[in-house]
Formats: sequence, C-alpha cells, structure tokens
Amino acid sequence: MLTSRYTGRFAPSPTGHLHLGSVYTALASFLEARTHHGLWRLRFDDLDTPRNVVGATNYILQTLETLGLHWDGEVDYQSQYLDDYHSVLADFIMTEQIYRCECSRKELTDIYAQTCRNQNLPASVSHSIRLKTDHRQIIFDDGLQGCISQNLAMQHGDFILKRKDNIIAYQFAVVLDDARQGVNHVVRGIDLLDATPKQIFLQQVLNLPTPNYLHVPILVDSEGRKLSKETLATAVDLTIPNLVLFQLLNWLNQNPPIELQNEKVDDILKWAIEHWNVARLKSVEKISI
Repeated sequence: MLTSRYTGRFAPSPTGHLHLGSVYTALASFLEARTHHGLWRLRFDDLDTPRNVVGATNYILQTLETLGLHWDGEVDYQSQYLDDYHSVLADFIMTEQIYRCECSRKELTDIYAQTCRNQNLPASVSHSIRLKTDHRQIIFDDGLQGCISQNLAMQHGDFILKRKDNIIAYQFAVVLDDARQGVNHVVRGIDLLDATPKQIFLQQVLNLPTPNYLHVPILVDSEGRKLSKETLATAVDLTIPNLVLFQLLNWLNQNPPIELQNEKVDDILKWAIEHWNVARLKSVEKISI
C-alpha cells in the first residue's frame, strides 16, 4: 500500500520566530496528511544563508511541538545536500541544458528574453545559471485551484537554478528534495502556485515523479499584505496554543464549535482531523485577519 507523504517547509524568519501565516499553511498541510493517513515531513529551506538566523530553527521546532504538529521521521535540512544539487548542475552542463547569465534584476522583465543563452560567457564573469526552457505546455490539476496550464518559454522564459551569489534557487532545490524524500503530495500557499510549473518542468527534464499539488489561501493583514517575515508578522503566542489552533481552524473555514476553543491541543487536533474538509477553501485566495 502506498504511504502518502506531505511536506511542511519552513524558512527561518529574520526575527527567528514562526508567524501565523506559516503556521496557517503548516496546519492545513498537517491536517491534509493526517486525514489521508499519510506522513508529514518537515524540511528547512536554509540555503539562503544571509537570511538565516541563529536559533531560529529551534524556535520553529518548539512552536510546532507546542501546537501539537508532530512531524514524521528526521527533520530535513537543505544545506546538508549541497553536493547533490551541484552534481545535477554538473550533469546539466554536460548536456548543455543550462548556461551562464550576467543579466541583473533591473535589466529583466517578467519574461526572460534569453539575452545570454547563446553568449557562452566565461566563468570569471559574475553570473547566475539558467535552465533552457522549451515550448511544451505544463498542465496540472491543483487540488483547490483546478486546472493550471503554462507555457514556460512564453510566460516566464529560461529560469534560474543558481543565483549570482552562488545560492541554489528554491525551485531547483525543492524538486530534488521532494524526490529524495519520496514526497507525493505537496500542500502550500497559493503564493507559490506560479512556481509550480517550473518545478514540474524540472521534474520532466530529470525524469522525476510529479507530486499532487494543493495550494491553500494565504493570510493577509488589514492592508491586504501577505503575513510574512518581510512584513514583520508577529510571532505565534505559545502561551495560548489552544486558542491559536481554534482561530486557525476558523481561518481555514472549518467552522469549529465554539466550545472547542477551551479544549486541550490534542483534542482540538483530533476534532480537526476528523472534520477536515479542504473543499471549504476552494476558490479562496486570501483570508483577512
């Protein structure tokens, strides 16, 4: 029997805490996994070293444990697999599927015009590494957002696998991570929906399996901004974990009974797993708090 695997991925915040926006997505991912008797994997996206904060990972682990969101297996850290990422890049070089690009962000539009594709820049030039795309249509059925179709060459162009600062790009690392961990279900925020076709393209190029995807709404503040580390979203209050979970279930449109807010964390999660209905989030992109 196939064991479903889900991934909860968390990037350490500049302030070292886990905010409500991250916990909201984590809870949705956790409930989706547990409802389907699947495994819930925890991974830290810690490749962007300038943004990492000492002690942040421990605080995040403490937050998840306090909220009863217990993961399966060992905690995974991307930084432990740098050799794997660079090995695949070396393979891409052999097949001429990637190239060096010296374009700066200021010079770029939403669609990369392949400016450097045929220039054969020397390694001594400050450069990023881009993957050559083609005109295949990437089509997938998202668990909440329905059928998504993109032509990467026309809508994005060749995209970055390694940045100019030598940091491996998110959409490259996560494809290899999911394959390594055997992930077959990914639950994450709708703000990452646009990156999914790039990841599926990479999976196809590397002959890797494509997981099922489900993109849930994001939490936004009173000004309509996504709760995130960039907007300095406040930390989760761990002194009242039952009330935090109860409120998150309301924002997930699960309509928990009012008396549930006074129950213990384990009892709240037990109710949430038994009553989880992800379809209540269909056609919802943002939840204002």
